[in-house]
Amino acid sequence: MFGQLLLGVAGNGGVRRLVTGSSVSRPVVARFVAGDDVAAATAATRDLARDGIAVTLDRLGEDVTAPDQADETVAGYRDLVERLAAEGLAEGNEVSIKLSALGQGLGPDGPARATDRAHALVGHAYSRGVDVTVDMEDHTRVEDTLETVRTLRADFPRTGCVLQSMLRRTEGDVRDLARPGSRVRLVKGAYNEPPEVAHPAKADVDKAYVRALRTLLDGGAHAMVATHDLRIVKLAEELLAAGPAGSAEFQMLYGIRSPEQQRLAKHHAMRVYVPYGTDWYGYFSRRLAERPANLAFFARSLVAG
Repeated sequence: MFGQLLLGVAGNGGVRRLVTGSSVSRPVVARFVAGDDVAAATAATRDLARDGIAVTLDRLGEDVTAPDQADETVAGYRDLVERLAAEGLAEGNEVSIKLSALGQGLGPDGPARATDRAHALVGHAYSRGVDVTVDMEDHTRVEDTLETVRTLRADFPRTGCVLQSMLRRTEGDVRDLARPGSRVRLVKGAYNEPPEVAHPAKADVDKAYVRALRTLLDGGAHAMVATHDLRIVKLAEELLAAGPAGSAEFQMLYGIRSPEQQRLAKHHAMRVYVPYGTDWYGYFSRRLAERPANLAFFARSLVAG
């Protein structure tokens, strides 16, 4: 409830201008965002690699308003992939893409055009040894996103998909995707969703997450366990120790629970979601809404500033 309220406030244009224009916001954002450009993303990748941690890199930006912006997003990811390959950082690492940034919402043919752009982007990334996962956005985009993933997997079977346990439909989606070779990142979800389509209670979201994780592992999928909930981390470790059919890796966000990331990396495959770029407001708002501790950290920094 608190998170949904905060997301509603964050969507106000005045609040956005206040936060993005504040002189103290950017140092706080730096905790969660690696930097503005490809060089910063590459540096973060190199630093995490020293601890045996892989990355998935997200070029920030959502809901483009013109096709040329979507094309610019593709070009930006191409530059990132080329930099990773040139510096020997391609193997084992990946990028995450949002279809809204590829023009999914631009008119009736938006989903098809976004799929075409995604296909070109994934083809280029795979030619350089970099994996790709397609992020999931709010519930209105789920069906189009899953259709794009199905299209991409026809040519690039390793294309990853994201499912959100907060959505009521996910139980059926996870059954469809729980098969050998299917890379699925399982998250709780960070969008402000209505109760008609999402579980409003945190306890129900958590239970749905665990059910989905069991389904993925039982089906032989590669589960990407993306959570900072230490109870679920412990349960996932227990499930993996019991030897389920599927494989798994753990994923956490850049700047959150770094000691736990390092602990997990000693025993399991560990990947950090590293965002970069100047269009950070939407991502930052969701991070604040996910955990009250993040909001407290931001508030203390504003006071100190």
